[in-house]
Amino acid sequence: MQGFILNLNKVKDEDLIVTILSEDNLDTLYRFYGARHGVINLGFKIDYEKESSAKSTISRLKDVIHIGYSWINDYKLLRLWQDYVALFHKHLKDAHEVDLFYFTLIENASKNWAKQNPKRVAIESYVKLLEYEGRLHTEMECFLCHESIDGDISLIRAYLPTHKHCTHTLSINKQALQELFDTKSSLFLSDKEVDRLWHILLEGL
Repeated sequence: MQGFILNLNKVKDEDLIVTILSEDNLDTLYRFYGARHGVINLGFKIDYEKESSAKSTISRLKDVIHIGYSWINDYKLLRLWQDYVALFHKHLKDAHEVDLFYFTLIENASKNWAKQNPKRVAIESYVKLLEYEGRLHTEMECFLCHESIDGDISLIRAYLPTHKHCTHTLSINKQALQELFDTKSSLFLSDKEVDRLWHILLEGL
């Protein structure tokens, strides 16, 4: 099966506890350290097998093959990718079931990561996630004071709209934001606005 590595924890003697998002599950597996094992890292897409053991409550990760991205050797792109993918571990780790949506969302983002500003790819993907989970607030009403927002908008975590004077943060052009929410395109957002939305995204999904 194939999946994305969302989290790595080192345990004794360089062994690893690996959390992998597959098409229909979130697997937490044990990987024994060994020189013959290929290198794996946060954010990598891999093909792998699970091996159950009567001696342990956690299955073993085996037969790992790294499925590389065309941009894997670009450190800047990889670092941003790892920051983005790590958010999904915190978001999904307590879920009892994981829908195919999340795997597909990350898969599509990986294909577009080098084709445009990766922060824009992440932001557009996040808006799709918010809409899928029923958390996308398209009504232009301040989350803090509950009054209508007529001018530019500021956003807080989960892209909740607020008045600029309520949060004292960078404002986002209202029309550009509505375009993002409606079409899932960041085309009309400035790079400065994209950087602001990226930093909000890093606070958590």
